[in-house]
Amino acid sequence: MSAIRVVIADDERMVRTALRVILDAEPDLKVIGEASTGAEAVSVVRELRPDVVLMDVRMPEIDGIRATEHILGTLAEPPRIVVVTTFENDSYVYDALRAGAAGFLLKRAAAEELVQAVRLVARSDSLLFPSALRSLAAEYGSRQPAAPPPWAARLTEREADVLRLMATGLTNAEIAGRMGVGPATTKTHVAAVLAKTGARDRTQAVIAAYESGFVSPR
Repeated sequence: MSAIRVVIADDERMVRTALRVILDAEPDLKVIGEASTGAEAVSVVRELRPDVVLMDVRMPEIDGIRATEHILGTLAEPPRIVVVTTFENDSYVYDALRAGAAGFLLKRAAAEELVQAVRLVARSDSLLFPSALRSLAAEYGSRQPAAPPPWAARLTEREADVLRLMATGLTNAEIAGRMGVGPATTKTHVAAVLAKTGARDRTQAVIAAYESGFVSPR
């Protein structure tokens, strides 16, 4: 099995070095490139096509939010992007998640948390921290949700329940247990929720639910 290919984008050399040392120590992870600005991150990702990008949100030239938007909006098969930040309660983090990042990780996270995060998003799962995401949505989300989004009417009752449970951070197995259905059925419901909300992953679906008022973060 080939290693998960990672690009690190951060304007601090020491941070990039520390992240590289941790990741390169794992047999299934390989850092293939670095960037010190948002613009450089876009260029490096376009050239090297990594599986995962660790993206600082505050960088020169263009910040990590704009870089994330550009990467996800212009590449046919974009990498998974994880925001790496100093402060979790930060409008930049929420904006990056809105832009399509799969989740975020604090710079003070333990080495094993970093490694697990990269592996998790590489297999198309999301880094969903329900309490943190709820707090971010309450603080920085839309203050006046518009009329119910068109996708809400397309959700079945079960799918709507699944989205609400996703917003609490439950895994597929936990949702299955709560609803009294099998794992395969839950997986089908989650896939339907992503398709109908137009979300690329669980994080984006939950943000859509918060932003539309379908689920209240308060």
